[in-house]
Amino acid sequence: MLTTSLQYPIGRFECPSTITKQTIEAWISILEHFPNRLSNLVMSLSESQLDTPYRENGWSVRQVIHHLYDSHHNSYTRFKWALTELNPLIKSYDEKKWAELFDAKQMPIELSLNALAALHAKWVFLLKVLNEDQLQQEFIHPEGNEKVTLAENIGIYAWHCNHHYTQIENLMLQKGWK
Repeated sequence: MLTTSLQYPIGRFECPSTITKQTIEAWISILEHFPNRLSNLVMSLSESQLDTPYRENGWSVRQVIHHLYDSHHNSYTRFKWALTELNPLIKSYDEKKWAELFDAKQMPIELSLNALAALHAKWVFLLKVLNEDQLQQEFIHPEGNEKVTLAENIGIYAWHCNHHYTQIENLMLQKGWK
């Protein structure tokens, strides 16, 4: 049970049955402000702190930061596919293996923080102009052939921001770094 709360400190994403315009705006606001919030959270961490796992058998803070960029970059591409193709079957990736690559374990976090800021600026610019029909466009995830609307995916990634932010913040509080 404790591992679950450390792994999912804000719980798993639960999509509301009705996604309102206000819900979309709130989710977009999370995406818009996330890069700055994350940078402010981690900017004073030492190399040793960055290499500390947020939980036993979990990723280090550094790996989480690089994962955020990798994941959000993939999601941005999925939005573009859904907006330009009819129900595209997206490519999934093995996020656990990506997090074990040399760059995810060794690269300075500034590279992903800067890339995340630029990516989110582009993403939010796009999201703010999507109309209701575009928000209902879908892509197909290969695991289970699940259809995901762009509206749902905005929510998933707003949750994803808060999920990983809270993992890092909880570690910092637990260790007395904050």
